Amino acid sequence: MDAKERENSIETANQPSIYMTILVGVVICVVGTFLRFAFDALWLSLLSWAILVVGTVICFKGVFRILGSSKS
Repeated sequence: MDAKERENSIETANQPSIYMTILVGVVICVVGTFLRFAFDALWLSLLSWAILVVGTVICFKGVFRILGSSKS
């Protein structure tokens, strides 16, 4: 990888939108975690697990966008 490609990769990996995506995913996971332990109802427990899964997928999407920025 030459210097120009490396510079483009770093610029792509440092885009604020990627980190905002990860932040939104973390907040969604925190909400899901709170719901998981705050109340004791089967439907709320299932909903909290679904919220956790959605938050995790959003976080992984942001991380993989950072990791994929080195590829052309």
